[in-house]
Amino acid sequence: MTARSLGLASPRGLPRPLLWAVMVLLPLAAVGAALVSQHVFDMQPCAWCVLQRVVFLAIAAVSLPALLLTGALPRRVLAVAGLLLAGAGMAAALWQHFVAASSASCNLTLADRIVGGLGLDNAWPEVFAAYASCADAAVKLAGLSYEFYSLALFALLGLVALRLLRRPG
Repeated sequence: MTARSLGLASPRGLPRPLLWAVMVLLPLAAVGAALVSQHVFDMQPCAWCVLQRVVFLAIAAVSLPALLLTGALPRRVLAVAGLLLAGAGMAAALWQHFVAASSASCNLTLADRIVGGLGLDNAWPEVFAAYASCADAAVKLAGLSYEFYSLALFALLGLVALRLLRRPG
C-alpha cells in the first residue's frame, strides 16, 4: 500500500495535506516575522504593510478548513480563494514599493480604508494599526525591501494554490 493509493500524495511532489499545511503555516510565519520586526526591532508598519498582514491571515484562514474537509469541490473553492488572495497580496506589495513608498502619508489610501473598514486597527492595534508613513516604513533587510520578501511569499503561496487547484482532492 502506497501513500498515493491512500490518496495522500499528489502524482508528482508533496502530499496535498502538506501543501495545505504550507498554505496555513507560511502566512502565519510571515505575520509572526512582521510582528517581531515591529515589536522587537521597532520597524513600525504603514497601512500597506498592515494590509499585507491581513491578506496573509486571510490565506491561512481559508486554507485551514481544507485540512479537515474531504472532497474535491470544497478544496477547489478554497484553493481559488487562496489564489485570489495571493494575487491581492502581490498587488499590495507591488503598490507599496512602486507607489506608496514615495508618498509621505498612507492616510485615506485603499489600504488604510480596508484595514479601518474591517475595524482591525481598533480591535487589535498591536497587530493591525499603522504607525508609520509609507515612506518611513520603507526599510531593507539584507539589501532587499521588506515588501519584496512579502511579494515572494505571496508568489509562492499562489503557486501552491495553483498546484492545489489542479489536484485538490
